[in-house]
Amino acid sequence: MGIFAVTKRPDNLGVTSGKLTPCSSASNCVSSQATGKHYIEPFPVGIEPVVYWENLRNGLAATTGMKLLEATDTYMHFECTTPLLGFVDDLELYLDAEIGVCHVRSASRFGYFDFGKNRQRVESIRKKWL
Repeated sequence: MGIFAVTKRPDNLGVTSGKLTPCSSASNCVSSQATGKHYIEPFPVGIEPVVYWENLRNGLAATTGMKLLEATDTYMHFECTTPLLGFVDDLELYLDAEIGVCHVRSASRFGYFDFGKNRQRVESIRKKWL
């Protein structure tokens, strides 16, 4: 366990009226529902949404360093722990089957900068699971 693994879990996560929690002004968050420097493309849902969601859930839950904390038919929350120092980040996914996308938000719990780690994580998921 790293020295940063004890950071408190945010209590403002989840989906409200079809929106994930906005990123703060810190440079340690990306979201497909943000604008500007925080924006990242949502994941396209190219197959039946239920199958897509199950495949994504199973794939991510089996990934080293990712711990599934919550899962519903349209929302997932993972804790992602970096291997060396044990920084904990929150990865959230919101399935909007109506428009055929999976919105994503990845944010650090600690610090102001993440040196691109959250963007890198989301792009890695995009390449591996989509």
